[in-house]
Amino acid sequence: MTLSGTSVAPAALVGVYAQPDLVLVKGEGSWVWDEDGRRYLDFTAGIAVNALGHGSPIVAGAIQEALATGLIHTSNLYRTRPVAELARTLVELAFPGRAFFCNSGAEANEGALKFSRRWAGSTGAEAKRGFISFRGAFHGRLFGTLAATDREAYQAPFRPLMPGVQFLEVGDVGGVEELLATGTVAAVFIEPLQGEGGVRPIAPEFLRSLRALCDRHRALLVFDEIQCGLGRTGKLFAHQHAGVTPDIMTLAKPLAGGLPMGAILVTEEVASALHPGDHGTTFGGGPLVATVALAVVRTLSEPSFLKGVTERGVFLRKGIEGLIERCKQVKGVRGMGLLQGIVVEGQAASVVAAAREKGLLLVSAGPDVVRVIPPLNVAYEELEQGLEILAEVLA
Repeated sequence: MTLSGTSVAPAALVGVYAQPDLVLVKGEGSWVWDEDGRRYLDFTAGIAVNALGHGSPIVAGAIQEALATGLIHTSNLYRTRPVAELARTLVELAFPGRAFFCNSGAEANEGALKFSRRWAGSTGAEAKRGFISFRGAFHGRLFGTLAATDREAYQAPFRPLMPGVQFLEVGDVGGVEELLATGTVAAVFIEPLQGEGGVRPIAPEFLRSLRALCDRHRALLVFDEIQCGLGRTGKLFAHQHAGVTPDIMTLAKPLAGGLPMGAILVTEEVASALHPGDHGTTFGGGPLVATVALAVVRTLSEPSFLKGVTERGVFLRKGIEGLIERCKQVKGVRGMGLLQGIVVEGQAASVVAAAREKGLLLVSAGPDVVRVIPPLNVAYEELEQGLEILAEVLA
């Protein structure tokens, strides 16, 4: 059977994505090709998913290794070694505790909401049903995670949402303490580096204040590292820049090298509150995706690899800062490592469209921020090429 010549018009797809008029058919490293043979420099990386680029031999080798066993899926009724090894590796790299595997970032955050309430109930604090989230937050599009996402346009069509989430401004230490003091908050959710909310790093001092306040008022601190984690900032986990350890951390995007996988890491205290039947997943943490994720995590956690991300991030940041001097449309830059946001005058979507016409794939992060998220092993000459295209578009 061949699909040659099959139409890829979106008529049979639900129209929830505004896709450009191109069809991608091939990828290699930091590049992708459309069906007309045109090549694009991919500084979107599947929205921070393809950390090792397209066609990575590490990912391909792990897939082949997993396929050779014949065990693609077993469900979580049975144990497999790749899943156990991945869990052990992640908690050793992050903090002592346990892992739960699922299929996506939204599922990971949804699970973290459930785990937080289950933990609060296990402590006898039945009143602790609420959550604190922050302006600019993006935690997902499911009913729980949507309620914790600061995007009115996303929320409005689906109200009523899950109750109990209160939003504060990032940096509002007094507001956090006031809400925690009511004894009704189970957990505080925050991204150490907001991605969809405009590429905004959270000050280390604020993260440390949240840790102290959660300890004082017996609430959980949850770090959403779905986009900023696993090497993107130059450290394996973004919160390590602040020297703060959460009670729960959620991971996804690059975890399994492009295959769908999410993870929830929890401390032993939180894990002890969870019992058979409290949560579940049919496909989460299968042996194939776990084998690939283990290979990816081992690669991303290598000190030499993380050093390379840091150095590339500095190179990219300096290049973008140079655009500020050359291009009046560029108003600023913010971010960490290889997750950088260019603040522009006007609509970021128009910059993204113009760059695509010149062979560079980018993605926006709000109305006036262009997100630059290349593969973590992007070549320096490719960074230079991307910056040259950006200069042309923004001039």
